Amino acid sequence: MQFAGIAAAAGAFPALGAALDYPTRPVRIIEGFGSGGTPDVISRLMARWLARRFGQPVVIESKIGGAGNLATQAVIQAPPDGYTLLTCLATNTINETLYRHLDFDFLRDTAPVAGLIRVPMVLLVNPAFPARTFPQFINYARVHPGKVDMASPGIGTPMYIAGALIKMMAGVNIVHVPYRGPARAFTDLLSGRVQSFIITVPAAIGFIRAGQLSALAVTGTTRTKVLPNVPTVDEYLSGFEATAWDGVCAPKRTPAAVVGKLNQAINAGLADPQLKAKITGLGGRVMPMSPAQFGMFLAEETAKWAKVIRFSGATGE
Repeated sequence: MQFAGIAAAAGAFPALGAALDYPTRPVRIIEGFGSGGTPDVISRLMARWLARRFGQPVVIESKIGGAGNLATQAVIQAPPDGYTLLTCLATNTINETLYRHLDFDFLRDTAPVAGLIRVPMVLLVNPAFPARTFPQFINYARVHPGKVDMASPGIGTPMYIAGALIKMMAGVNIVHVPYRGPARAFTDLLSGRVQSFIITVPAAIGFIRAGQLSALAVTGTTRTKVLPNVPTVDEYLSGFEATAWDGVCAPKRTPAAVVGKLNQAINAGLADPQLKAKITGLGGRVMPMSPAQFGMFLAEETAKWAKVIRFSGATGE
């Protein structure tokens, strides 16, 4: 009788039936910045968790370009069935203001699913660079205007905006060098082709621990546990704060029951001691939320970054 009741309910409510069956085939998670970055690292950690939980493959697909806009558009145009998801991040909320002629509206055209992780970023330099501390870095840039470059994973990323804030608040002329994702930027920083780079702590921690790159400052308001001896930018530029985050979104009109099932599975992963330890070990902080809470968070982030972008005069076009 109990199974008959469930079957009847599923028949009466197609969305419920979809949630009970979901997923019956592989799920794609699309991210927009490629290997080496936090979105890719975190996406793969969560994909492995979801694959074990659902008993279906969960594959990561990188669609690089347009500061994450190509990946976002690909998901927005996908069928709203829960089988194509987006690793959304602060860049999405930044791009709403930074780009004036997008073919979509991120808040309007996506369904918030779940938060994943919130992470500080870190300013890195090649060990051969003359500056050994953040104040030395700023002083060097002042003495050599236009001669210091700073890489980012692309225009529109939180790293790009964080670099613009440093330039603005410190009053220095630093040349921005945008890349299509972090992998090539790391390669060029390691070889000395570029002098500095802002990226998330999880993406950088391996290079820092190996002594391949030097960390000068983190961008959160407090020091991070995995880099306790690295100061914050705020310790020298009072009021400075910039953090990155990752979450999961789906195409608009994805059934609420499917969104709910995904949210429940993702939040279970964030509470799992082993997965949580891997995330915090990279320098991140888990960000469990309901779909409604995550939707409110996305709206708040969009409004916050809009003020920063307008003040800085940054543009992606």
